[in-house]
Amino acid sequence: MARTAGHPVRVLGVSNEDAVAQADVVVVTVPFVALIDTLRTVKPKFRSGQVLVNVSVPLETAIGGRATRTVGVWPGSAGELAASVVPNTVSVVTAFNNVSAELLKDPSKPVDCDVLVCSDDENAKKIVLDLVKGIAGARGFDAGRLENSRTIEQITALLVGLNIRYKVKSAGLRVTGISHVS
Repeated sequence: MARTAGHPVRVLGVSNEDAVAQADVVVVTVPFVALIDTLRTVKPKFRSGQVLVNVSVPLETAIGGRATRTVGVWPGSAGELAASVVPNTVSVVTAFNNVSAELLKDPSKPVDCDVLVCSDDENAKKIVLDLVKGIAGARGFDAGRLENSRTIEQITALLVGLNIRYKVKSAGLRVTGISHVS
């Protein structure tokens, strides 16, 4: 049993279908090329009121291109695409797209990065913003409606390019000039 912010957390491994059936908040972190198939596979297991956090970004690598560019997605973004696949009783949130997996690997180290959170459901955004508070060093920002995922996903490609250019694995984003309240 692990501990987060003083609270015990139960960690166990289950199939994707069982995880979706059991969770209140589902986080999908698959490469964009696998997003639709993954969501279609687990779609029957979603329940009304669940929150789906989409972290997938439509990087050009999905079609053999560069990780520093995105591909156009018919609904506008991977977040909006996810919303079009899951039942409409599930609230979709875009978050963590701009936080390097390298930064999240070791929960004992603070994450020097801000998390932009988009959704059309204010309560779902609040739930995810509260999750961000549990990550030392991270700050969550309400970045508006789900359609703003389009911009956030573009920033991810830019950060990948910065990682490559500066030979690092953890380029992130900090929002300045806002008194942080989340």
